[in-house]
Amino acid sequence: MATFATTPRFRADFKKLTRHQAERFRAVVTTEFAPDVEKGQFRPGLRVKGVQGAPGVYEMTWAPDGRATWQYGEERVPGKPHVIWRRVGTHAIFNPGPP
Repeated sequence: MATFATTPRFRADFKKLTRHQAERFRAVVTTEFAPDVEKGQFRPGLRVKGVQGAPGVYEMTWAPDGRATWQYGEERVPGKPHVIWRRVGTHAIFNPGPP
């Protein structure tokens, strides 16, 4: 099975999710994302794609306005993908804010 880690930013974002959002994110990761990352092919509903201007960083849609960014890390278990969750929240996580 794939292994997972989180960044401090992800953990801070996750704390801001509503209970319903957190439950939905966990359910999608468990039932859809984890099996797909293991296979190396994502179902269309997750809309996994690269983040523009951030090579090696991907985004996944887990709800109509739910997004998470992640990247592959060094394998922790030989032959199994390792995912590092970077951000989670609504589409607003892609807004860098004021300059």
